[in-house]
Amino acid sequence: MNDTTPGPAPVKNGDALLEVRGLCKYFSIRRGLLAALAGRVKAVDDVSFSLRRGETLGLVGESGCGKTTTGRAVLRLIEPTAGTVRFEGTELTDISQSALQPFRRKMQIIFQDPFSSLNPRMTVEQIVGEGLTVHGLASSAGDRRGKVLGMLDRVGLPAQAVDRYPHEFSGGQRQRIGIARALAVDPSFIVCDEPVSALDVSVQAQIVNLLMDLQAERNLSYLFIAHDLSVVEHISTRVAVMYLGHIVETGSTKDLYGDPRHPYTRALLSSVPIREPGAQRTRQVLPGEPPSPIHPPPGCPLAPRCPIARPECSQKLPELEEMGAPDHLVRCPYVKDLPVYEKAGSVS
Repeated sequence: MNDTTPGPAPVKNGDALLEVRGLCKYFSIRRGLLAALAGRVKAVDDVSFSLRRGETLGLVGESGCGKTTTGRAVLRLIEPTAGTVRFEGTELTDISQSALQPFRRKMQIIFQDPFSSLNPRMTVEQIVGEGLTVHGLASSAGDRRGKVLGMLDRVGLPAQAVDRYPHEFSGGQRQRIGIARALAVDPSFIVCDEPVSALDVSVQAQIVNLLMDLQAERNLSYLFIAHDLSVVEHISTRVAVMYLGHIVETGSTKDLYGDPRHPYTRALLSSVPIREPGAQRTRQVLPGEPPSPIHPPPGCPLAPRCPIARPECSQKLPELEEMGAPDHLVRCPYVKDLPVYEKAGSVS
């Protein structure tokens, strides 16, 4: 695949920081004494999206759909099988690790698990300051310590935390340390890989608000990976929905939540709890189970479960096409056959 791979058009009327085209990541399955190739898991299959400076793209879908693999492949923490990743105009997938090093500072990640993502043998100063040392951003040990203290203060941790170890902190505090580590090198793009899913609900709100405040201050761009659709709606500028390695719908948060078109998106949104007392929504349940990514069905991956599937859906994967609002793209030509989306309403 190359830059001509079909996908969403580059973002309009904005400064595109990141452009991903035709991204694929396949994992080989090997068996036997000779490790013969027995198959491939198509974790990410032809994913394309763009990200402006200062915006948040929410990436949602059920567990195993390829969200985390997409984020890590964009950063080249795992090597993509195919596709292109262009960051600030530079193609990253065909450069060496040494040439990639300057971009590591600008592209950071906040991991899902605040317990396993911090080295238990390192103090907070060592964890947060490691990036400063690697990228030559501290002139001395004292300068590094001062910058670490300033970063801890910004994420809401006391100065006494600097000499302590990860096991001495709660889950929310550990995630703040992870955020401080990512921000210490002054990046412009951060992959937030389900940063609140392991935290209590009350702490989730604090971390999400912190991320939004930091974004406003530093003009950060986020790829916010999550399965909690309520959190994604709160923090995201635009949203992309993944199913079995493919993006099936993408659009502004307002358009996608207010007028979802794809059957899978509607099924996801129908499962979100409604906050308003007395409000109700009809649950839209798709029959069956998601197919195996080792043996995905031909054509549209949702076809075996889709309420509007036609014979041709099992023959060819549809392209993402603009439907409704500008930049609202849907991977299904038959969504016009679905009834008008039923928003939550009050009990009569």
